[in-house]
Amino acid sequence: MFSEVNTRLIEIKGDLRKKQKYEAQIEDFQKELEVVEERIVQLETQYRSEEKDVIQLEKMTLNNLFALLSGTKDEKLSKEKQEFIAAKHRLEEANKTKSEIENSIYELKNKLYMIDDVESRYNQVLFEKEKMIKSSHSRYSDKMYELSEQEGILKAYIQELEEAITAGKNVKHDLLDAQNSLKKARDWGAFDMFGGGTISSFVKHQHLDEAEDCIHKAQTSMRYFQKELLDIHEEAHLEVDISGMLKFADFFFDGFFVDMMVQDKINDSLDQTKSQHSKVNGIVLNLTDQLDEKKKEIESIQKEKQELIESL
Repeated sequence: MFSEVNTRLIEIKGDLRKKQKYEAQIEDFQKELEVVEERIVQLETQYRSEEKDVIQLEKMTLNNLFALLSGTKDEKLSKEKQEFIAAKHRLEEANKTKSEIENSIYELKNKLYMIDDVESRYNQVLFEKEKMIKSSHSRYSDKMYELSEQEGILKAYIQELEEAITAGKNVKHDLLDAQNSLKKARDWGAFDMFGGGTISSFVKHQHLDEAEDCIHKAQTSMRYFQKELLDIHEEAHLEVDISGMLKFADFFFDGFFVDMMVQDKINDSLDQTKSQHSKVNGIVLNLTDQLDEKKKEIESIQKEKQELIESL
């Protein structure tokens, strides 16, 4: 008698949790967007300043003439151009991040729109079930209702754990790709230091370009991972600062061109990437253990429900 309405109720309770999850993710994305937009304003100011410095040095003023004669102009211009390129690079990276966050907010709002009426659907089904319980003369009705509620909550939580685990595995994959590119850049960089020449320098920077793409991808994956953990952070007893981990790529993008990613910078980037992989792996293992535990709990509830039905 209760099976059909219980199934509907479990599905709707899942949608209720999804709505809460989407709303929390949108709010968090919007906060992040504000920070990125503030950073873009700062980077645009810095970019214009660096551009102005390059233009001034390229003009043949009296001061520049003296600098040219003394052999310092080319050195100054080279440094200013590197700083200009670095500022441009950081600005492009920030704008790319802004665009991705805006797209994520748009997609979440569409998902939210699809389940906008979930509260009214929930209240309607709850009303139907209440009538059924009141009209039922079985002393097991309340117990069946209680078990169905527990099952619905567990199923929704299990789905959230599975989504978070998948997101965490994506981060790990992207971080491993970044590590491989950085290791290749490190090895070619070492060869370059011992007289590898133009080819080794070219190949090194080719791998650094690959690493940059991978690290940007990993940061994007980390952002989605953090959003998946928002609604289960306390329930999952996570002690790692996920929000702080979102900034892990800053060490890589800041000053990327200024020092042309010399060997110590490559090694530092590799260490940081390994550290993030270790942290994410720890969280994924924690979530996997909890998933196994919750699956056992739901099996126990379903067994109890089956025994109750058979006893009627």
